[in-house]
This record gives sequence, structure tokens and C-alpha cells, in this order.
Amino acid sequence: MASIDETPPPPVEEPCLEEESAGLDGYFSDAPLDPRPEYPPLRETFDTAVVITNLPKAPVAKLERLTKVITRLVSKIGTLATSPSTDPDSPSNPCLQIPVDHATQTTLGFAFVDYASPEDAAKAVELLQEYSIDKNHKISVTPYRRAVELKGLEDGEFREPEPGKFVEKPSTQSWVMDPSQRDQFVVREGKETVVNWVDGRHEPIVDYDGEREKKAGVAWCEYYVQWSPLGSYLATMVPSKGVLLWGGSKYEKMARFPSPGVEMVLFSPEENYMLTSNNNRRDPEAIKIFSVETRKLIRSLPLFPPKFLPDNLTDSELQQMMPPPFLWSHDDKYLARMGKDIISVYETPSLRLLEKRSLTANGIREFQFSPRANILAYWAPESGNAPAHVDLIELPSRKKIRQKNLFNVTKCSMVWQNEGRFLGVKVTRHTKSKKTLYNYLELFRLEDSGVPVEMLDVKDAVMAFAWEPNGSRFAMIHAENPSSTKVNVSFYDMNKKATLDPSTAGKKGSKKKADAGAIVAEVTKVETLEGRQCNCLFWSPAGHNIIMASLGDSASGALEFYDVDTKALMVKEHYRANQVCWDPAGRTVATIVSQPIGGGHFKFVMDNGYILWTFQGKQISQKSYEAFYQLQWRPRKALLSKEEIGKVVKNLKKYEKEFDKADKAITKARYLEETRGKRELRSDFHRRMDRLKGLRLQQKETRVALMNGYDSDDDGAYIVKEESIETVLMTKEEVI
Repeated sequence: MASIDETPPPPVEEPCLEEESAGLDGYFSDAPLDPRPEYPPLRETFDTAVVITNLPKAPVAKLERLTKVITRLVSKIGTLATSPSTDPDSPSNPCLQIPVDHATQTTLGFAFVDYASPEDAAKAVELLQEYSIDKNHKISVTPYRRAVELKGLEDGEFREPEPGKFVEKPSTQSWVMDPSQRDQFVVREGKETVVNWVDGRHEPIVDYDGEREKKAGVAWCEYYVQWSPLGSYLATMVPSKGVLLWGGSKYEKMARFPSPGVEMVLFSPEENYMLTSNNNRRDPEAIKIFSVETRKLIRSLPLFPPKFLPDNLTDSELQQMMPPPFLWSHDDKYLARMGKDIISVYETPSLRLLEKRSLTANGIREFQFSPRANILAYWAPESGNAPAHVDLIELPSRKKIRQKNLFNVTKCSMVWQNEGRFLGVKVTRHTKSKKTLYNYLELFRLEDSGVPVEMLDVKDAVMAFAWEPNGSRFAMIHAENPSSTKVNVSFYDMNKKATLDPSTAGKKGSKKKADAGAIVAEVTKVETLEGRQCNCLFWSPAGHNIIMASLGDSASGALEFYDVDTKALMVKEHYRANQVCWDPAGRTVATIVSQPIGGGHFKFVMDNGYILWTFQGKQISQKSYEAFYQLQWRPRKALLSKEEIGKVVKNLKKYEKEFDKADKAITKARYLEETRGKRELRSDFHRRMDRLKGLRLQQKETRVALMNGYDSDDDGAYIVKEESIETVLMTKEEVI
């Protein structure tokens, strides 16, 4: 085998240092080098991190998909701690880590999530707790620091900690046990907030005026106040702090809910939740919903729902837009708000969307909850070939239990009867030319099978409509011209008593005599009062009595107290009154002239104040204030059922003697209290006279000696003469 001699390659000449530096001339900076690296800021706590457990144990092949699902879920709560260059949906995203068991090639069923702020992490713990990501997995969220604490626990037998000392909370229903059965109302005037007692016959008595807070130098209210629906709490608004809850016989502070700039408070009917609003159009958390029991924030929402506002609105246009209201269901199960073509129904206690989707309601203009059932009523105008319609939707099934189509509709307004038995819809229709408007009423019977609807045609314009509480009657104000000063007030009944037709009496197949007087479901006109001067109707909570009031700056302030049963009418006046408020029992009513808080000078400041009246129109008390903002009666829960109330009314005469005796005792005690000063003066006068008589008796001997034996107190020293004088008062002659 021939060998081949390999010739080594020629040596490579390396450039000298001078040549290399000359070639790199201009590439180097004269600035000194700083070899220290730029580390991100060190976070010494884990307040922004949470641990999510009870996740599905998925194979590694599905890890990317699972990561995207969890990332989308946690991103809705708040901002994740990720850099702009990091893809939030990437499996390697540092803000979300799902550990994997490399032996089984499946995930371990939990994840670590890092938020940008501790507030977002705390919100995730509250809102994502027990969230169902599928049928078999409800996740649990724990703060990372708590998870570390749990890891450090030693194994052993559990020892129950000793309970703390019991501290009795103030009774929120103590005022209901008042032996005189009085009602309460709160007044906001100037810088004062005062709670008063009133018994329906005498001047109000102050119960609490914030004396404790005045001594401490703090304000217990700086804005409006709001009683809870059952009267358990008094909520006062302090915009710099939030909402303060007061309760008990001494009005102790029971809770504080942080809500900066708060302007409105809305309790749920059963007092389990409280909604606050700061009315800030730009605040993404303008609406806050709290749990009253735990004092915790459950959810925050913007003032307007998504896609509700038109695009490119200016600030002035945005301020003029009215946000859609939130409404609670009667049992606190649901909170709903109208959006664009939808109704968003949130389910308590999580306040997540019912079945994770909104209720479709194309063109919706208004909706209301039934006062006694989980039924939504809403109306929508005509759209394309579809007519306007009123729909009744049952929750949570979303079943449409009734739909009423309407034609040529300009506007609708809905009014529920307080027991949810009837729904009245005032419909404003137009002719084909749209130049003439007229009204009619659609009356729904919710208690009857199939929810029948009756139409009541009204030739006049209807200005007001109101149901009688706990009854079947309703009243409405109507006139030929909506701007008329003289109007008619008509009363109708949804039921009528059946009568026996004499012509069919005794005939075969005719109604039995027992059927006479039975209740028949038929709208019947009761009466019409013509030529009244009013624009508002206010039924007493006890029914039977109604106030026909003329309210407003340009109105007369006339008040007509009318008993629908006895037809008794009393006419009074409260000039420039703009509110009428009944107490919960229907004994006392307040007419009010108030001004808004803030907003500049109120031109009718001289008329500010309120007048208290009995339900029959007798004035009880009148107060005037320079700055008067609010009067609100304290609500009370009905303690008696309809059957128990019926028994009381039936046996009322039996209790009259007891009531009269109690009234006399109260009147006597009040009279003694009012005349205490006079009686003390009279007793002092008698004591002084007795003392002077005794002194005169002691000086008798000295006085007689000075008068040379004459005693002016001796009756024998006087000569008594009797004279008779006759005076003719009247003469009368009779000719026989």
C-alpha cells in the first residue's frame, strides 16, 4: 500500500494589534462600562399569587388547551403579572404555571397564578371560589401565603380552639317592640340627621340626632340616608368613606362599606345584599355589591353594560345618558340589569350570570320584577315586521309564560300590584299618521291559569295609574287634554260581585241563590270623580284611602284625602309640595318640600319643610328648614297574615275598649307631663299662702293691740245688710 506524504498547511498570519484596532476604529464608546445587570424589582411578598386546586388532571397533550382555558378565566378577574412580550396563552407563561407529573405525563390538578396587584388576587379568591369549569370540577382558590402556612402544619390530632367571649349584637328589631306602636322617620336638613318617633296624633319626638358622633367630632352622615327594606339598618352616606350602617336602640355603628364617592344605596328586599353606586361614568367599578352579613365585596361592575352606549360620545353627552337601573328579585336570588337587547340576570351569592348567559330581549325598553315571584316583565317596541310586545318570563327556567302583542305603540309603562296578583300596562298608541295619541290599559291576571289579559279602553289621556295595596282596585287620572288643570279620577275593580238575575230565578239551569255575591273576575268601574285638581295618586299602605295631590313647582299644592269606601273627602293644601310619603301603617302621611343636596341655590328655600297629616287630612305637625333634603319613613315587616288581619278586623269592637283605655292612659300621662310646670307653680302658691296665713296668725295679738282692740278678722265687728235687686232680662207676650 503506497503511503502518501501529507504536506502541512502554511501558517496563518495573525494581524497585529495595531492593524486590528485600526479596523475597529469608531465602533467603541469612550463611556465607562457598568458590568452590573439590571434586575427587575424584587417582590418580597406573595400577596399577588394564588393557588387554584381541583383542576382536571389532563394529559400533557392537552396541557396547552387547559392553560388557555384557565388563563382566560383568571384574566377576567384582573390583570396578570406578565410582561408585554409574553404571550398570555402560551403554556410557558410565567404568570400561570400548571405542574406536571412526569411519571404519568398528566397534570397534578392545581395551578399557580400571579396577578399584577394584591387587590386582583383577593378578588380572585372571592369570585372564583366554587366556580364550575365543567360538570365534575368546582375549583377552589387559596392565597399562596395561606397555602404555605397549611404546608407547615404539623400532623396530629385536631384541637378545637377556645371560643372567644360572646358579645351580644344590638337588636335591629328593638324599635318594633315599642309599647306605643309608634312609627319612625329620618330627616336630613342642613348638617343634621335626626330620627324621630311619631304616634299619629302628637308632635314628633327626637329618638337620635347623632349626639354621640358630634361629641367625637365626626359626621355620621354627609349625603343622603337610606333605610333597609325591613327597617333593620339605617345606611348613611359619607362620600369620603363610603356607607355606614347603624342599628339597635342606640344607633350603634354596625359596619362600614368602602365605596368612595357613593351617591346611591340599594338594599336587596331581604337585606342580604347592598348595592352602591358613585355615578362615575368612567369608573369600571362604579357599581359595588356587598354582602351585608360578611361585609365583603362580592362583585364590581361599570355603570353601563357592555355595548350599551353609542360610539364616540363626548363627556357632556355621556353625563346626560341615564344608566340602566339594577333590580332585585323579591327573595334576593337574582339581581338583573337591562343591556342592549338583553337582560343580564346575576345569581346570588356568586353574582355570576344565570346559566352563564344573558336573557335575550330584542329591543327591550323597560323591565320589572314581580314583587312576589321570580317573574320578569318587559316590553319592547315594534321592530321590522315584529309588533311591540309585553313578555312575562319565569326564572330560572326562562320559560315565557305570557306574551301580549301590541300594535302602533309609542310608549308603555308597567305597574305591578304590590302582591304580584296583577300587572297593569299603560299603552300609548298612535294613529297611522302618528299625529294623534291615545291610551288604553292592558291588565294581566297572574293568579289565573294562562295569565289572561283584559284591555280597558280609555278615550282620554292617562296621566297617572296606581294599584290599591293588598287589594284589587286601581285608580287613574285622565283628561281629554294632558295639560288640563281640571282632570277626572276614576276607580276600577278587577273583580265584581255576581248578582242573581230575577228573570232567570227559578228556571232550570239558572244560577243558584248561593252564587249571588260570589266574586267574578271582571274589570268593573267603581266611580269617577270629575273636575279634580291633581297630577299624582298615593294610596295608603293599608288601602281604602287615597291622596290625590297636585305636586310640582307650578302646581297648586292641593291635597285631597279621599276614602274610597265611605266617600268622605277632605281638601287641604301644601304650597309647592313635591313629595308625598305614607308611613308603613297608613296612619300618618308626610307632604314635603325638599331640595337636592348640592347643585347650587334652591329658589324655593323659604318653603322647605314638611307637614304631617292623619290619613283623614287632619294636620298633626309642621316644620320648616332653610335647607331640607330628605324625609324617609322607617319600613316595617308585616307581622300578621291576611287571615290574622281579617280576624282582627272582624273582632275590632272587642279590642276597642282596650284601645280606648290605653289611649286615655296615654292622654292622661301626656297631659300630666304638659301641665307639670303649672301644677308645681300652683303648689308653690298654696305653700306660700299657708306660710303667710300662719305668720298673720302669729301677729294677731300685736295687730289687735295696735288697732286699740279692733280685730279685722272678727266677723262680729261688721254690720251685714241684705239688698235684693231684680233685673228683667226678657219679656215675652203670647196672644191666645
